[in-house]
Amino acid sequence: MKIKYQILCLGLLFIVSWASVAHAKLNIIATTSDLGAIAREIGKDKVEVTNLAKPTEDPHFVDAKPSFIVKLNKADMLIEGGLHLEIGWLPNLVVGARNQKILTGNPGYLIASMGVHPLEVPDPSADRSLGDVHPMGNPHFMLDPINGKIVATHICDRLCQIDAANCNYYKDNLNGFTKRMDLKLSEWQKMLEPFSGTKIVTYHKTFPYFVKRFNLNVVGELEPKPGIPPSPTHINNIIQMMKNDGVKLVIIEPFRERKTPEFVASQTGAKVVAFPIMAGGQKETEDYISLFDYTVNQIVSALKTKP
Repeated sequence: MKIKYQILCLGLLFIVSWASVAHAKLNIIATTSDLGAIAREIGKDKVEVTNLAKPTEDPHFVDAKPSFIVKLNKADMLIEGGLHLEIGWLPNLVVGARNQKILTGNPGYLIASMGVHPLEVPDPSADRSLGDVHPMGNPHFMLDPINGKIVATHICDRLCQIDAANCNYYKDNLNGFTKRMDLKLSEWQKMLEPFSGTKIVTYHKTFPYFVKRFNLNVVGELEPKPGIPPSPTHINNIIQMMKNDGVKLVIIEPFRERKTPEFVASQTGAKVVAFPIMAGGQKETEDYISLFDYTVNQIVSALKTKP
C-alpha cells in the first residue's frame, strides 16, 4: 500500500511539473516600452514582457543596471531597436548575461528595425563634428505606425519559431492588431490632414518618421547639432526664423529640459507639445495605439488653438 501511495504521489508530481512547463510563459525582454507594447499585443497571455529602458528616459542613455543582466540571463527572447539606438549600453549587458538564446543568429534575438527603411542615413564620411550622428540612420522609426506593423510581423514570426505550438495564436493576434492599426492610421491621418505641411520646430532629430507619415514640416531644431545643447546664438536664430515663417508649434520629448522651449514659445507665440516617444511615457499612453491617439490629439489641439 505504501509503495502504491508513493507511486501515486510521484505520478501526480510529474503531472503538475509537466503542466507547469507546458503553461510557462515565454520571457521576453524589450529594450524600450514601445517594442514591449507590441510584443504584448502579439504574445498576450503566452508571454511575460519586461522593458529595460523607462518610457520617460532617453533611450540613447540608459543606466545599465546589474539587474538587467539577471533579466537577460533568463530571457527566451530579446528585442532591440537597432540602428545603434542602444549601442551605448546594451552590448555589454548581453555579453554579461551569458544566454545563448539571445545571441546574434539565434531565434531569440530580434533587431526590430530589420525591414524598416531608415531615414537620415548620413554620408559615410560624416564624423562627430556633425554631432551625435547615427551611421545607420535615424533610430526613432517606431514613431511611424506603419513601422510598428512591420515590427509586429517580425515579432510574430520569431514567436512562431520559438513556440511553434502556439503559432496560430500569435498569427491571430497579429491579424487583430494590424486591423486595428489600419483603422486608427486612417483616423489619425484624417485628423492631421487640415495641418498638412505645417511648419514646426523640434528639440532633437527624434521625429522624422512621424512628420513624414503625417506630412508635417520640421524647419529647425533647438539643438544646433544632434546631441549638442542649445546655444544662445542658435536659439536667437531659431526665434527669428520662427517669427519670419509663422511657426507656432515646438515638439519636445518628455525628458528634455523645459526652460529653452518655453522661452522660445514665449518669444514667438508658439505652443509646446511634449511628445511621449514611447508607450507609457504618459498615463494616457499605456499601449502602442494609445501613444498615437494621445499625441495626435495633443498636436491637433495645439494647432487649433490661436496664440
